[in-house]
Amino acid sequence: MTMKHSGNEIIINYSPHETRVAVLQGGRLVEFSMERPKDRGLSGNIYKGRVARVLPGMQAAFVDIGLERTAFLHATDVYESFEDFEDLAKEAEDEEREKRFRHTPIQDILKEGQEIMVQVAKEPIGSKGARVTSHVSLPGREIVFTPTDDHIGVSRRIENERERRRLKEIVARLRPDGSGFIIRTACEGMKEDDIKSDMDFLIKLWGDILKKREKTPPPGLLYQELDLTLRTIRDNFTADIDKLVIDSKEEFERAVKFAEDFMPELKQRIELYESEEQIFDTYGVEIELADATSKKVWLKSGGYIIIDQMEALTAIDVNTGKYVGKKSSEETVLKTNMEAVKEIVYQLKLRNIGGIIVLDLIDMTKSANKEKVYNALKEALKSDKARTNILKISELGLVEMTRKRSRENITQLLCEPCPYCEGNGVIRSKYTVIMEIYRELLKELPKRRRKAVIYAHPIIAELLYGESENVIEELEKRFKKRVVIKTSGALHQEQYEIV
Repeated sequence: MTMKHSGNEIIINYSPHETRVAVLQGGRLVEFSMERPKDRGLSGNIYKGRVARVLPGMQAAFVDIGLERTAFLHATDVYESFEDFEDLAKEAEDEEREKRFRHTPIQDILKEGQEIMVQVAKEPIGSKGARVTSHVSLPGREIVFTPTDDHIGVSRRIENERERRRLKEIVARLRPDGSGFIIRTACEGMKEDDIKSDMDFLIKLWGDILKKREKTPPPGLLYQELDLTLRTIRDNFTADIDKLVIDSKEEFERAVKFAEDFMPELKQRIELYESEEQIFDTYGVEIELADATSKKVWLKSGGYIIIDQMEALTAIDVNTGKYVGKKSSEETVLKTNMEAVKEIVYQLKLRNIGGIIVLDLIDMTKSANKEKVYNALKEALKSDKARTNILKISELGLVEMTRKRSRENITQLLCEPCPYCEGNGVIRSKYTVIMEIYRELLKELPKRRRKAVIYAHPIIAELLYGESENVIEELEKRFKKRVVIKTSGALHQEQYEIV
């Protein structure tokens, strides 16, 4: 039986083969993550790599870090080698050197075969290798340590100016010279002692990574990011989450231990799920996941949106569907578009769609209505953690936008390209295949002494026997040779063999 909830919850479904995490807001799925041991995410991992190739024309290099594909390192992500914090402090003080470094061509910084320490900034996606940087960042519960950057940043979500100044002052006073920190949203209201313990942990971790670097031959892993369960607790389990529910006793105990070390005040909100019913069924997540891979999404009004994800871009089409409105067509269109932009933003976040996105809204005649819809879209995107950039509604009613792609989207996580159409979404029609066979037989039959044997998919073979038998009959009469049709379930519907 599905449970309906109104609070904010994190639901973790664990098995030795797969961990799935659902973040619910008001009972609705807003974020989904999944990790399998065999393809655990690489983002945040630190490697000792070797420069495989330097490309001056692209101001980039490819680095072998021990993965199937070499990693991509852009010139802007290169930091010259460092040994300890004293070196960092010296470089940070020498502003002129910093300016010169920023404009140094990559071929003057890196050489093929050179050893370099890099961190994965972006997962390998599709045919692209991982994107890496030598500007390392180590996330803690309240802060992120950036040992290669002399800067203190504060999360935009901490809006109180006095609190921002207080936190910045604490971090500035406690940090090692020349290193930087980013103050996370979870740091708001924290005491100095808590911030210091988080800083000490990250500084020690960095020291351990530097020691390991000395002993590790390239390519080699120096630091592995936390697994999905612990990463979720660190990054998502904040004071506004009512409870975190886990369906595995071992994983529950591990989560409680981690919470005791990093966030003891939230430990009581972690619950063990012990019902026999599957946890994702109880919380209604399975149904929402099925909808999250569907092309069509219905709106409450009766309208719907179509989400078409392609390799180059994602196109989203808005339709009024069953909604006919009450007053005028312009009001119907406006209401559908307003409802659609909110749903589109929700779907972009849930599905983790990135890259170029084109929204095809229903045409509006009044410019004031266009402005309303555009502002509603902008407002809805404020809650999106990913960086977005949107253009005004064009004359054709299109909105062009980009959304930062950080990891595989939900379709890539849960689905694979159709082996029949190889991801194209279409295959050649049955009659197209029959006519291809016909043309092939026109070439082949004159070469045969008595007969030709066709092996085809059962559906094609049946059509050749039935509705299209006149095609075969006509060839047999023309060349006075027999054509034998045989079925083969091993063949693709588009494949055939003439022997």
